[in-house]
Amino acid sequence: MIRLIQKLKRLDQQLFTKVNSSLHRSMVNRWLYYITHIGGAWFTILFSLSMWLLAPKPWSTYGLQAGVALALSHIPVAVSKKTWPRQRPYLTLPGTNTFRNPLTDHSFPSGHTTAVFSLVTPFVAACPVLAWVLVPVALSVAVSRMYLGLHYPSDCLAGATIGTAVAAGTVALWP
Repeated sequence: MIRLIQKLKRLDQQLFTKVNSSLHRSMVNRWLYYITHIGGAWFTILFSLSMWLLAPKPWSTYGLQAGVALALSHIPVAVSKKTWPRQRPYLTLPGTNTFRNPLTDHSFPSGHTTAVFSLVTPFVAACPVLAWVLVPVALSVAVSRMYLGLHYPSDCLAGATIGTAVAAGTVALWP
């Protein structure tokens, strides 16, 4: 079992290094530096509140579902960050590319990835054709977190799983 965990950890680090160092280009730097903010607190909270308060029905309902899922999804994120205090990759892997003001709190799981997946899931559940636009945006946020040196792939996978699961549960249990 220990060998399997070590092998998964090496694979996680190798994939991180590939995304963080092999893809760097000037245009990609700008794109991913800005796209990452779609998973940030300001954007996700304002988007879900705006949809809830300003959009016509049924879109306002999806905005409220997204806001509830966003709030609920960060409970397991906070617990996980306390339970598994994993250092961010730029702090442990020499040569990691980072950008302005890298975060210093714990890495696992990715809160930005959790947020964006909890935000898009209610809209995709309501209108599956939106998946063609929203899922690539959410995946871009996840990739940006690795690209910026802030998260391992497993952090992003855990965040996507938590965000999607909590949002799907929110939609399924919605009265």
